[in-house]
Amino acid sequence: MNKTVSSLKPGVSMKRKIGSLLATAWFAFLGCIVIFPVFAGLLASFRPGTELIRKGLSINLDVSTMTLGNYTYLFSGNADSVKYFNWFKNSMVLTLVTVALTLMICFFIAYGLTMYDFKLKNLLFFLVIATMMVPFEILMLPLYQEMISLKLIDSAAGVILPGLCAASTIFFFRQYLTTMPKELLDAGRIDGATEYGICVKIMLPITKPAFAAMAILCAMGSWNNMLWPMLVFRSADKFTLPIGLNTLLTPYGNNYDVLIAGSMFGIIPIFVIFLMFQSYFIDGMTTGAVKG
Repeated sequence: MNKTVSSLKPGVSMKRKIGSLLATAWFAFLGCIVIFPVFAGLLASFRPGTELIRKGLSINLDVSTMTLGNYTYLFSGNADSVKYFNWFKNSMVLTLVTVALTLMICFFIAYGLTMYDFKLKNLLFFLVIATMMVPFEILMLPLYQEMISLKLIDSAAGVILPGLCAASTIFFFRQYLTTMPKELLDAGRIDGATEYGICVKIMLPITKPAFAAMAILCAMGSWNNMLWPMLVFRSADKFTLPIGLNTLLTPYGNNYDVLIAGSMFGIIPIFVIFLMFQSYFIDGMTTGAVKG
């Protein structure tokens, strides 16, 4: 019996090696597809506008046409660069506030739906999930009218408040919390902790991977959000980065070179956030998907 098993091991090992090699090649291919537009955009940000209009986006490296003029223009202190950094600051503030409030509110909602038993609990969760099936374009008009009635048009609160209770974030936190044993709550109660203390001091610290995963996704959504802020904001000094960059495209002139350079520089905050939370990201995504 042992001889038979040992004789099969080399074949099984070879199949695993081949499977691992094929999987690596496949994901490397997908990685190249994903990184292609980023790399092409990075090269384009070092090219003058005439070259972009003549050749478009490409990964052909022509050092003779490359220049730092686009970034120099952004950082030189002229009127357009001042606007750019104002847009950048507005996006940073909105993103930080939105992510912090969204994570905390959605976590507490998911915690209540997971750790406590009460009437209509499943119905409430179903209604939360049902909102995920409604496109934002349908909710846009009633939300806009609501912001007008609350006098929140042209304010940061008008942009932030409608998206704080994100159904997808609540769903993710609930799925993650279902993997946590409820005995932790009983242990905390025995030790004399309050319900608030159990939530904040016991359950919240052990959900760091979920917070990290959702922080990255929420930050990406808020940073790249253009449609809703464009409807709410009226003042040019309150524009976020996507809206501001869009103003560079006008019927009288298209500053594609500055737009691409600004877009490339705008990737940096999301990249930094991912680097900060990447150690928790995979754990949070996989653990939250284990139990349904």
